[in-house]
Amino acid sequence: MIIKNEIWYNSITEKIIKAAIEVHRELGPGLMESVYEVCLKKIMKDEGLFVKNQVILPVIFKGVQLEKEFALDLIVEDEIILELKSVEVILPVHEAQLVTYLKLSGKKLGLLINFNVVLLKDGIRRRINGKLNPV
Repeated sequence: MIIKNEIWYNSITEKIIKAAIEVHRELGPGLMESVYEVCLKKIMKDEGLFVKNQVILPVIFKGVQLEKEFALDLIVEDEIILELKSVEVILPVHEAQLVTYLKLSGKKLGLLINFNVVLLKDGIRRRINGKLNPV
């Protein structure tokens, strides 16, 4: 059994960012988010990561599942949410979206990746929900 602690999360995050950089180097900025999504999924799968895209996240309010749902862009290793953007500037609402997804899903780590930048490192935000090490 794999222990999912800070070391594990960091190692998967490193692989995700490496894959995102590879996609960005190949395609550059300015394309639609959906193009980056399929390319990033392919690279990560080629690297041996388990990746699902457009994962449905139901809205549960006061213990009741409502007739509304979110679609997570990508989820890696069933643990790390990736919210992809191709926008001029990452706004607080984009970061809030990721934080909300983390809270609703109970996942601990998410990355917001904006591909519409010159240097991809300037377009990456990492958010943690709680603690990465088991208690």
